[in-house]
Amino acid sequence: MEISRRKQLLAEYANRKPEMGIISLVCEATGDVFLGTSNDTKASLNGLRFKLETGSHPNRSLRELWQQYGEAGFTLSVVEVLDYEDAKADYTQELEEMLEQHLEENKEARRIWK
Repeated sequence: MEISRRKQLLAEYANRKPEMGIISLVCEATGDVFLGTSNDTKASLNGLRFKLETGSHPNRSLRELWQQYGEAGFTLSVVEVLDYEDAKADYTQELEEMLEQHLEENKEARRIWK
């Protein structure tokens, strides 16, 4: 790859604006709902799939449900997207507030990451 093309791709990646928000995993068989925050929803969902497939996710109850029902038994989705301007700013507080609101609305829901 040419150096100029590589620099261009790196600059594009550094300046991208990933989708931030609340992600959800729902076990269709049991109705269990797991919610979490994400600074990059697509990357987080892919990472969750990988950790659950390899049995390395730290949430034991989610891991056990995944082992029993597999990916086909779950619906993975983005519940809410954060509207933001500066991709380099820290939006942890806003994401946590969004998550708390969703957990309040659905008392049965649990956090993806404990």
